[in-house]
Amino acid sequence: MSARPEESLKIENIVASAKVSDSLDLADLATKIPDAEYNKKRFPGVVLRMQDPKIAALVFGSGKLVLTGAKSIESLGKGLEILGNQLRSLGIKIPDKLTYKIQNIVTSADLHTPINLNKIAVGFNLERIEYEPEQFPGLVYRLEDPKVVVLLFGSGKLIITGGKKPEDAKRAVQKILSDLSNLGLI
Repeated sequence: MSARPEESLKIENIVASAKVSDSLDLADLATKIPDAEYNKKRFPGVVLRMQDPKIAALVFGSGKLVLTGAKSIESLGKGLEILGNQLRSLGIKIPDKLTYKIQNIVTSADLHTPINLNKIAVGFNLERIEYEPEQFPGLVYRLEDPKVVVLLFGSGKLIITGGKKPEDAKRAVQKILSDLSNLGLI
């Protein structure tokens, strides 16, 4: 193994939520913000897409919003700030300091070696895994600590989802490596 798996970690998507007001007039927002997408028959919110950072904001009438597509914590904060300034410029009363709550961080990693999913399925805690290769080519491993779900693929590639902070993915990879090593599978 040349590179260490922990060094291959790459955030693919961060989903976060925020509340900016008690209610928003979505039809009004959609007409005033260029490129806003609003079709309430298809989706109950306004979709605003930013280019830098590349994030989509789903804005709901309840004053809540969901940010998705962020590749870093920094870009998440920047995206929320841009959105807040955009709403304030329309005369919407929202707090000066907006805060978000991370709902999910999706991270990829690479063990840099193929793994035998059949042997892993036999060796790992059966209550914590799902492996049905006819239906999905990966093994689903639910960890307790950190509380994440790891998808393991025969190529040695991993997807870690459900994390609330970036360190969760690193800890998950370390746990997987430890489990695989203890079973003599890497």
